[in-house]
Amino acid sequence: MEIKNAAIIGLGAIGSVYGNLLHRAYGRNFAAVAGGARAERLRKSGVKVNGVPFFPQVKEPGMDFAADLILVCVKNYQLDEAIRDIRGFVGPGTVLLPLLNGVTARERLKEAFPKNRVFYGLAIYIDAVRTEDGVAHTKDGVIQFGEAANAALSPEVAAVRGYLVNAGIQAEVCEDMVRAVWKKWMLNVGVNQVSAATRSPYGKITTVPSTLALFREAMMEVVALAKASGIHLDEKDVLEFEGAMGNFSPQGKTSMLQDVEAGRRTEVDYFAGTVEELGKKLNVPTPVNHVLLLLLRSIEAMYGC
Repeated sequence: MEIKNAAIIGLGAIGSVYGNLLHRAYGRNFAAVAGGARAERLRKSGVKVNGVPFFPQVKEPGMDFAADLILVCVKNYQLDEAIRDIRGFVGPGTVLLPLLNGVTARERLKEAFPKNRVFYGLAIYIDAVRTEDGVAHTKDGVIQFGEAANAALSPEVAAVRGYLVNAGIQAEVCEDMVRAVWKKWMLNVGVNQVSAATRSPYGKITTVPSTLALFREAMMEVVALAKASGIHLDEKDVLEFEGAMGNFSPQGKTSMLQDVEAGRRTEVDYFAGTVEELGKKLNVPTPVNHVLLLLLRSIEAMYGC
């Protein structure tokens, strides 16, 4: 497989960082998919990353553009709209790479495009923050992606890895991508939700005993779900993430905390909501995430989300 043209949909924090790198590497062979007012804003003002604007080629739904690869970087609650917007750019051989949080996006994309290769994917160790003036970040992070199992790389996986690496993006193919996606989801269930509910920056997550307990217990419910689903997660993974909190800026904020502070809708339905849904299906108790779900939905309601 050869990737000649690629596109991205969703130029939020993560999408802007990777979109900027891909635009710089591939120019007119790379496009951002956007419609209506968003397309006009992109053409007029571009997107600022660390104070420097870039102006990707913009393709609106209905325009001609044959994409060999599409990176999907929207929020989970925007995915249905994104699927409609990219449908005209998806051909028989188009590969889809979702970088959404949670464990449901890949299945939703596969249902929409059953004949296409849809990878498992995630972005980790990236510290991008949305500001009034664009996106700021110090770490590009890593894109982890691949098929469910990758003991041997498929031609499509090898082609996408080469495409990303050539743009200066660190890309890793995990041997067990289902475990990798669940592990990242476990972190989000813990740190994103607890930070948003307690208004805690990274530096307070593990240094305040009550916050640490909430962080740990929310993740342990995902461990219980994973064990019931035959996915290898355990307490060692929880402890690894507890230790990793020290690698983030103490005053840094998770994306969900940023959403709460800005009065935006959060992805709680795809974190605690999915935990609770799977808990009922697998007969696994999830009381901590039940409380987080109610609490964060109440916070959203305060802002009219």
